[in-house]
Amino acid sequence: MLQAVVAWQVYALTGSALDLGLIGLVRFAPNLALSLVSGAVVDAYDRRAVLTAAQAITLLGTLLMLTGLATHNVSIGSVYAFVFALGVAAAFENPARQVLLPATVPRSLFSRAIVVNSTLQSFASVTGPALGGVLIAWQGIPFAYAVHAALMLVAIAALLRLNIPPAKGKGRAGVHLGAIREGLVFVWSRPVMLGAMTLDMFAVIFGGAKALLPIYAVDILHSDASGYGVLSASLEVGALLMAVALVALPMPSNTGRTLLASVAAFGVATVLFGASTSLALSVLAYAAVGAADQVSMVMRQNAIQLATPDELRGRVTAVNSVFVNASNQLGAVESGIVAAATNAVFAVVSGGLACIGVVTYIAWRLPELRRYRTSPVPLGEG
Repeated sequence: MLQAVVAWQVYALTGSALDLGLIGLVRFAPNLALSLVSGAVVDAYDRRAVLTAAQAITLLGTLLMLTGLATHNVSIGSVYAFVFALGVAAAFENPARQVLLPATVPRSLFSRAIVVNSTLQSFASVTGPALGGVLIAWQGIPFAYAVHAALMLVAIAALLRLNIPPAKGKGRAGVHLGAIREGLVFVWSRPVMLGAMTLDMFAVIFGGAKALLPIYAVDILHSDASGYGVLSASLEVGALLMAVALVALPMPSNTGRTLLASVAAFGVATVLFGASTSLALSVLAYAAVGAADQVSMVMRQNAIQLATPDELRGRVTAVNSVFVNASNQLGAVESGIVAAATNAVFAVVSGGLACIGVVTYIAWRLPELRRYRTSPVPLGEG
């Protein structure tokens, strides 16, 4: 919701597409720069305190933005400063939030907990921007920020009531280059974990079509703004539907094969989307992209979190965040460069085919990933 409100505010202030594009860069830069450091911080200090502090930064920034709006003292520079602060907070919030799940859920229920958590995240991705738009249309930007501040207070209050056991080995690693290196070496020495991260990164770099959706909606599908909105939402709707299905379906034990198959399906759906000239088919194909990505995310989290000792979770999660953040940004750049040199259809179709090629190569080079299975844990253990 906050991202949608900020984007609307920037466009209302400047009317510039370039300024809209810079929002992602301003938020991404501190997030990437601090990711590895934040992982060491999460492993060295109380994780709930780190998460609470990160959310408090976001809340404080929202309150300052509200003050600026009330006093008519908001510029594009102040909005970018707010976005930069959000990037700093996110660098610490994301690993702290992710490591709390295995700390509060028994190992026997962890796979299911990942599915439920991803379902809630998908629901938020679908409803958050819509809620932001409704609030702006109803009472304006200041009211949307006020609602966000209220929701942040609820989130922080809920977090403070959690009974979280201390991390094993907490404080032993400290925050220094050696601790950061320990996390990197741990990932590098485990082919399944490194393969899962690499697979996701290159799949998103090559297969991402999000940056080209406006071109597809207008020039290829000959639709209007409403068609663009439906097309954009179809990815998250597909992810949400798959997340709900995963809650009801048995969890696959062949984690590695399921991961490889889901990324291959991601590539196939991307090719179908890229070649389609029908809005209905494109919506279905893009929803399938979201559904395949949802399965991939759940399998990847299983492979990473269940194989990571508690004292390294923050640093390993931070390394994974670097892969994810880099792939999202580089994927948009790759799509734009290839589309500019050729055309949008070639960029998306070739990207989907390259994604399938990456899956084939990694499946061949890493038989450990093909054979990786999630060991079932009897209820009551962990």
